[in-house]
Amino acid sequence: MSTQTTSSGSGPSGSGYITGYLLVATPAMPDERFRRTVIYMCRHDADGALGLVVNRTVEDMTEADLYKQLEIPVAPGAEARPVILGGPVEMQRGFVLHTGDYKREETLSLADGQMGITGSLDIMRDMSAGTGPKQALLTLGHSGWGPGQLDRELVDNAWLVVPTDLDLVFGGDLNGKWGRALAKVDGRLGTDPGLMSHLSGRA
Repeated sequence: MSTQTTSSGSGPSGSGYITGYLLVATPAMPDERFRRTVIYMCRHDADGALGLVVNRTVEDMTEADLYKQLEIPVAPGAEARPVILGGPVEMQRGFVLHTGDYKREETLSLADGQMGITGSLDIMRDMSAGTGPKQALLTLGHSGWGPGQLDRELVDNAWLVVPTDLDLVFGGDLNGKWGRALAKVDGRLGTDPGLMSHLSGRA
């Protein structure tokens, strides 16, 4: 069974902001950089928005490669996990998106404490030692929008908004995440992305 989570007071039914939700590119997405992407929204307010793509990878880089570059002992299983390309902004900057069972002073708590984002090397050291979060994505870069920019893109039919599903965010089937996210918009539409093209951002 999937675990869905949203942030109270945010999203289409609350303030109109979608912090803690998933942003899903529609087939009408005009920006090639974001076609077929699923983005976890870390922040969305009057000052703009920031999110992390969860279904694209940094080419030819595993988590083990990143550990070695940073001279941190490689965490168990890291050789088989790709580094996620969080977006086209600050692509040399790393973030770890993780479940809420892990928290440091610098951790930004999300989704009523069920998720978090940490940007320090300490979390990688803890993951290496086996004391990190239960589930995590190592990302480079992020996706950013200026004030009102994301709101306009939603109106322009570039994105759909769905509740966050931890299994979808942290699951290993990267190629299947976009279709699974689209299917959550409306069960009547099944998994046919072509049927989604007339929809604007909605949950």
